[in-house]
Amino acid sequence: MSTNTLTPSSAVAPPLREIDLALLALDLTSCTRCVGTLANMEQAIRTIQQVLQVTGSDVRIQKILIESEAEAHQYHFVTSPTIRINGRDIAVESLESPCDSCSDQCGCPEGTRCRVWRYQGLEYTEAPVGLIVDTILRELYSTHTPVASAPVAYAGVPENLQRVFASRSARDSMTASSCCAPASQEACCEPSAKSACCGTVETNTCGCP
Repeated sequence: MSTNTLTPSSAVAPPLREIDLALLALDLTSCTRCVGTLANMEQAIRTIQQVLQVTGSDVRIQKILIESEAEAHQYHFVTSPTIRINGRDIAVESLESPCDSCSDQCGCPEGTRCRVWRYQGLEYTEAPVGLIVDTILRELYSTHTPVASAPVAYAGVPENLQRVFASRSARDSMTASSCCAPASQEACCEPSAKSACCGTVETNTCGCP
């Protein structure tokens, strides 16, 4: 699991109110929806930076990569990407649609589905800046007193995410055990040239440097 925190520039006085804005995602390198959502979160913070300064408030962004089924259970992760403000999902629905960039990584016949965001009657594949700004401002100016409540029941890791983690595990195992399949090693070059092209004279072994 990888985490990283970005803290906007603070006001001179210590913040009177702190808000935690967390992004939970399967990937922050190749998935266009996750990368775009992170960029929109950072833009939302820049948009309201002056409001945060004059009100003595601070919003902290945390990035959490969900890299296994166990971590999905730990964080009650349902769909990627997810944005939580002070521990609560900012989306009221868990809508999804096929995600080409994640499907390419997964290699699953069924493909991979990632989050769709609904805001002001429209649907977006990346969390809209307006939705994030609205959520932060509502939290800043909320007058309710937090009341402890029973945790929401977690139904378990959805099948869509299970496929992603299973694909990653299989790919990692293949990479660790062999650079190519035995059949490919047999045909990669003539036996006399095995040591030059494969790094070994033995078949059914990975001799790649």
